[in-house]
Amino acid sequence: MTTYFVTGATGFLGKRLVARLLARRDTTAVHVLVRNTSRERLDALAREWPERDRLVPAVGDLTEPLLGLDPATFAGLDHVVHLGAVYDLTADEETNRAANVEGTGNVLAFAAAAGARLLHHVSSIAVAGTHAGRFTESDFDLGQSFESPYHATKFEAEKRVRDQREVPYRVYRPSAVVGDSRSGEMDKIDGPYYFLPAISRLAALPGRLPLAAPDLGATNLVPVDYVVTAMDYLMHREAPSGSTYHLASPRPQKLHEVYNAFARVAGGPRVRTTVPTKLLRATASRLAAGVDRLPAGRATRAAVLNELGVPLEVLPHLSMAVEFDTARTTSELYGSGVELPELRDYAEPLYRYWREHLDPDRARRSGLAGRVVLVTGASSGIGRATALKVARRGAKVVLVARRAEELEELRAEITAGGGEAAAYPCDLTDGDSVDALVKAVLADHGAVDVLVNNAGRSIRRSVQLATERFHDYERTMAINYFGPVRLILGLLPSMTERRSGHVVNVTTMGLQTDTPRFSAYLASKAALEEFGLTAGRETLSDGVTFSSVRMPLVRTAMIAPTGSYRGLPASSPERAAALVVKAIEQRPQILTLPEGRAAELAALAVPDLTRFVAHLAYRVMPESAPEARNRPRQPAPAAVAATLTRLLWRRRG
Repeated sequence: MTTYFVTGATGFLGKRLVARLLARRDTTAVHVLVRNTSRERLDALAREWPERDRLVPAVGDLTEPLLGLDPATFAGLDHVVHLGAVYDLTADEETNRAANVEGTGNVLAFAAAAGARLLHHVSSIAVAGTHAGRFTESDFDLGQSFESPYHATKFEAEKRVRDQREVPYRVYRPSAVVGDSRSGEMDKIDGPYYFLPAISRLAALPGRLPLAAPDLGATNLVPVDYVVTAMDYLMHREAPSGSTYHLASPRPQKLHEVYNAFARVAGGPRVRTTVPTKLLRATASRLAAGVDRLPAGRATRAAVLNELGVPLEVLPHLSMAVEFDTARTTSELYGSGVELPELRDYAEPLYRYWREHLDPDRARRSGLAGRVVLVTGASSGIGRATALKVARRGAKVVLVARRAEELEELRAEITAGGGEAAAYPCDLTDGDSVDALVKAVLADHGAVDVLVNNAGRSIRRSVQLATERFHDYERTMAINYFGPVRLILGLLPSMTERRSGHVVNVTTMGLQTDTPRFSAYLASKAALEEFGLTAGRETLSDGVTFSSVRMPLVRTAMIAPTGSYRGLPASSPERAAALVVKAIEQRPQILTLPEGRAAELAALAVPDLTRFVAHLAYRVMPESAPEARNRPRQPAPAAVAATLTRLLWRRRG
């Protein structure tokens, strides 16, 4: 019967290897080192493992002497499998050293004190460092240097294993490990995964478009299932102490071949030819060094790469000049049924899993099914029509308005039609109420994918009639600007954390026509639109975008008090809602209609004339405010004649 002690059991490799060890017929117990803070994660993983009664948690820590355990309680272990390490090119030297070097020293001391019969040390091809050319499984210290703390500490860790004499050992050096070759499962963004967003976006180009690319060298990738099955087989074969296995591709994989494997699956253009790049790479290196010497140069370069989703620390390790000899491993695995597949044969499951689970843009793809869409002003008009429309498209609608009874009626209508909706009465002019809304919605739904700021108030009153009504401007800003901004600020941290979110601000075509008598309303909508435009430039790399929908006149309860509008052409709430849905799906910065753009062009081409026409309309159209009846007013023809005279006089002067 066989006993095991495993470090790193909850990691990407570890959890798969532990499952295989538990399933072996001769296994008595698999002890796994686990921090107290990771007990829940281990319990969750164990629910999927076979023969769970053989699993024995050992609460300790890789960074503690003897792992924080009493070795006497583990006397006579058959196998100690050391997988625990930091696998992160972006981690600092202190973090790498604590886990990779000191942690390995603690494992060695524990294994010796427990009288372990065999230590299996999982190293990495990173130990080859900057070595150029062939690197065999018997090679180790060839005078190579190291370009990152990760590479250097993996070398030091393996050196500690090789230098000790107390415990017989074997060394396993996986190359860059990617997801499962069958399911595609991967637990983090690493290695080639940093470049899948760019490949995914290039898929918008014609797939048959031929590309020429520089020859950027080669890499070495292996799927996780190959590494685990190979280790499980090799661990239980007879072999002398010090045996070392390269779990790597026997042939370096050209970077353009890796790109092509994923581009084929993504439907993007493929590289048809490569050009020698010795001079190009030297020039690029000098250019990068020159940029880094500029004030904030390195930070700027890092920011550009961050926009692409690629950490700056990863770039030097894209390609390698070393070729790993796998002769011993290939010989040992012969006849075992364990074979390394070609990347072109498993790129599809890798890409599919990444797109469904790891793609930072996955929540921003088109379609509303399953999205949480919060609509303010949902009890009537544009808001109600929008809520019904997005619900019919499969969205989960969060309905917000002041009138609870009407919200509940709408919620019932949506659910009766097979949709999902939840109602949250809220006064958006009350800051505490908005904060409580944000807290409740995030607690109930986990996130908001789309926020539609539709609730608003319109006041039609000329400036001359508002000189003693400053509160008109205050309450208009409260509902049209401060309420939506407070709601955006409340939801923004969760959107940023998820790297996904879209805000649709319903504004007005009046911003393009500067319609008289709406100084309070248009100023508040202009403020909201400008907030979205500015914020959107800041949050773009966080995955949060903003759209402004400049609505035409819409036949809603908001315009009902203005009798002069009854004869004017106006859009329906349903057509207005269609514009909102278009903004959700297409995410333009500003969505406007042709007549709005025509008004803007006219204002640019003939500014005086457009101002005169607007003034003429102002003089002809009656006031809505009741107090206007008691104010003397210059007859329209006289006012128009006076205005036209002033304009002509100014031009003559």
